Amino acid sequence: MEVRPRITLLAVLVVLACAAAGVGAWALAHGRSPLHPEISAYSHGQLTRVGPYRYCNVLDLNDCQNSQAQGELRVNARDPVQLSVPPAIGRAPWWLLRVYEDAVNPTTTFYRPGSRLAVTIPTVDPKQGRLTGIAIELMTVVVDRAGQLHGVPHAEWSVRTVWG
Repeated sequence: MEVRPRITLLAVLVVLACAAAGVGAWALAHGRSPLHPEISAYSHGQLTRVGPYRYCNVLDLNDCQNSQAQGELRVNARDPVQLSVPPAIGRAPWWLLRVYEDAVNPTTTFYRPGSRLAVTIPTVDPKQGRLTGIAIELMTVVVDRAGQLHGVPHAEWSVRTVWG
């Protein structure tokens, strides 16, 4: 075989190998789903998706990943927040916490398993003021040393609102 056809064949093989490596890298990067579920919040034309702020092993609440990830969403007084949770959260019992600027404690709502995947949240409450944040919690029941049952969050997602 002459030198020129060998170089051409080698060049074609190198180009094909590079293309295959590029396609493989793209498939790995884009085919990966997040390790933990993400929530979505939408308002006034803006969408934010965020993974858990804290995520613990349900069987060992000392085994936690504390990413402290917090979504940020621009809001105004006219447009409510549309909150969406994936089925991985919605099929479990979950709590929605809404934090308003004039409230002493968050407003909480409990959702039964399979009952809700989306919630509309007003950005202004007449008694509690403007919405400053939203949190989603998945609870685990634990027994303390006195034998009392308590709900403890094993996972939490957080979105902070920015007014403007």
